[in-house]
Amino acid sequence: MKINFKISHRYAVSLLESVIEKKKTEKVILDIQLIVNTLQSSNELQVALQSPVIKTEIKEKIIVELFKSKIDNDSLEFIKFVIEKRREDFLLSIALRFLELYDEHIGVANVEIKTAFEFTKDQKESLQKRIEQILKKKARLNYKLDTDLIGGFVAQVGDTSYDASLSHQLELLKKQFLKGNISLN
Repeated sequence: MKINFKISHRYAVSLLESVIEKKKTEKVILDIQLIVNTLQSSNELQVALQSPVIKTEIKEKIIVELFKSKIDNDSLEFIKFVIEKRREDFLLSIALRFLELYDEHIGVANVEIKTAFEFTKDQKESLQKRIEQILKKKARLNYKLDTDLIGGFVAQVGDTSYDASLSHQLELLKKQFLKGNISLN
């Protein structure tokens, strides 16, 4: 996994530096998001790119046919470069790492929010403001329902977790009772 990260990081940094220099970040971001969505939605494409049986030239032709009319030439040339270097099996992780690095570059934190139920628009706006105050940067919140939660939410930013779930609060209360820090008067 560490090798995977190093390779993905190196290629992603290279692409980010190139598009910043060429002032093409907005276009390439859209291209990379399309590539990520395509790869994540097509298991067959991922298998083909990772297959040692399929020749590099064939993989390149597949990618060119898929994306030539949909993405910028710089994005397409980058993908072809990755394939020529025989790193096509890392294409998805390179693309995802590129998006992460771009978010870091512009000062945006990606936050995964697990909730027990669908939040209202007001709740989402309130949570957005609170998380941005805590992080002192813009935040992009991605919501997922988690039926294991009784109530509240759990926010994950990188390797930091903010647990505001009802089950976590009950666990904290239980620990205080066991320590004898709470009286029922």
